[in-house]
Amino acid sequence: MARTFAVCLLATALAAAAAPAHADQDAVQFFRNIDVTPDTPVQDAVCFFCNVRVEGEVAGDIVVFFGDVRLNGEARQDVVAFFGHVSAADNSSIGGDLVSLFGSIHLGENVTVGDDLVAIFGVVHSAAAVRIGGDRVVLSPWIVLCPILAVLLVIIVVVYEIRARRRRLFAQTYALPPH
Repeated sequence: MARTFAVCLLATALAAAAAPAHADQDAVQFFRNIDVTPDTPVQDAVCFFCNVRVEGEVAGDIVVFFGDVRLNGEARQDVVAFFGHVSAADNSSIGGDLVSLFGSIHLGENVTVGDDLVAIFGVVHSAAAVRIGGDRVVLSPWIVLCPILAVLLVIIVVVYEIRARRRRLFAQTYALPPH
């Protein structure tokens, strides 16, 4: 147990102290936000446990794990967020797909998505003037939560009835002494 804890603690320390990786104007960060300005465009932006804020242009993809994407500019390829939120300001554009897993999507006025918009277990809030070049797929979290809640409710009722039956049997077996 102590050895497992020590290994996990060491892995966490190494991940937190890891140097950012860059390759040909790519921005890859762990636990540090990525800010893209008009003066500092990037090819791809990949972020783990942090946020990406785009005020300029990303020539490639934006991928975020456990963080948010705030787009106020252009992403020429795909924008993907796992367990995070995506927001695109007015007049922003995404050249490829926009995918959000377990997070919400907020799109402002005149936002353009070149291909598909996919929200798995999340919600989409978009203005009327949003243009989507491909399919719009939204899989609500209620599709998964409703069956889980129904199963939990059945389990609660069954456990309650079993306990009530045991109490009745106990009361019948061991009658209270007279006063």
